[in-house]
Amino acid sequence: MKKNRLDPMKYFSVLRIVCAIAIALAIVFVIIFFVSDMPVLAIRKLVLGPLETKRSFFNVLERAVPLIFSALALNIILRSGVFSIAADGSFYMGAVIATGIAVKIQLPNVIHQCVLILVAAIIGGFISMLPIVLQKYTRVNATVLSIMFNSIFFYVGYSIVSTYLLEKSGQWGSPYFPDTARLGNMIKGTSMHWGFVIMIAVVVFVVFLMEKTSFGYKVRVTGINSNFAKSAGIKTGKIILGASFISGMVAGMGGAIEMVGMYKRFQWQSSVNYVWDGLMIHMLANENPYFIPLIAFFIAYLRIGAEIMSRATDLDNEIVAFLQCIVILLVGAERFMYFIKKRHEQKLALQQAEEAALKGGA
Repeated sequence: MKKNRLDPMKYFSVLRIVCAIAIALAIVFVIIFFVSDMPVLAIRKLVLGPLETKRSFFNVLERAVPLIFSALALNIILRSGVFSIAADGSFYMGAVIATGIAVKIQLPNVIHQCVLILVAAIIGGFISMLPIVLQKYTRVNATVLSIMFNSIFFYVGYSIVSTYLLEKSGQWGSPYFPDTARLGNMIKGTSMHWGFVIMIAVVVFVVFLMEKTSFGYKVRVTGINSNFAKSAGIKTGKIILGASFISGMVAGMGGAIEMVGMYKRFQWQSSVNYVWDGLMIHMLANENPYFIPLIAFFIAYLRIGAEIMSRATDLDNEIVAFLQCIVILLVGAERFMYFIKKRHEQKLALQQAEEAALKGGA
C-alpha cells in the first residue's frame, strides 16, 4: 500500500502569495535603481532598516497590532458571506469609548483597563450589527450601510470628544490618560505595550472559533452557500448576526487597545481607515486566520522600512503603497500561476485514469 505523500498543491495559495511578493519586490527594486541616486542604500534601508535597532523592530510589532485586529474582525464577518466593513466605525468608536472611561471614571489599575476594553468591545459589536439588522428591514445592501455607518460613527465619536472630552487648553484632544487606564510598557526602550499580549490571545480565540468550533463551521458554510446552509438546518440569519457582533467586538477592542496602548490622549481628528488595511491582509491571507499575523507583520515591516528609507535617502515612503498594489493585483488575478495548478490537475487526472485502467484489466 502506498504511503500518502505530501501534496504541494495544498499550499498553492501560499505559493501564489510568496511569488506575488517576490515579483512585487523585484519590480520595486528595479524602480528604485532608476529613480534614486542612492539605490543600494535605499534597498538596504527598506529591507534591513527595521532590524538595525531594537526600537525599529518593535515599531514593526506595534504597527502590526491594529492591522491584526482589523483583519481578524473582517475575517469573521466576510467569511459569513456578507461584505460589511463596519469594523472601521467600531474601531474608531472603541477608541472614543475607551477615552471616555479613561478620563471620566476613576478605577483601580488593571480593573480600569479591563473595563474600558470590555465596554469598547461590546459597543463595537452592536455598531457592527446595525448594517445587518437594517438590511433585513430596509432591503438596503449591508455594504452600503456599513460605509454610511463608518462615516456616521466617525462624526458621532468626533462630536463626543469635542463636546464632552476635549481639553480646553492647548491643542485639540482629550485630557491625558491616567496611568491606571493606560496599558503599561512591556519592554524598556520601546513603545511596546501589553496590548500585544491581548492581541495574541484574540488571534488564538479567532482561529479556534473559526476553525475548530461548530459556530465557525456554520459561518463558513453560510458564506459558501447560504441556501445549502438553510437546507441543512442552519439558522443563517442568527449566524450572520452573531458573526457581525463578534467582528465588531474584535474591532472595538482593537480601537481601545490602540488608543490606551500607543497614545497618551485622544487626538484622532480624522478617520483611521484601518479597515482597508484589514481587508487587504484578509485577502492576502486567503481568508485564513492562521496567516493574518504573518501578513500583517510583513505589511508593518515594509512600512517601517520605507519610513527609515525615506529619512536616509531621497525616496518617498509611498513606494510601499505601489508594492502593495502589485501584490494585491497578482493575488487577485485568478490566472496568476494558474498554469501550475492546471498542469498538476492534468497529471493527477492522468494518474487516476491509468490506475482505473489497470484495475479494469485486472
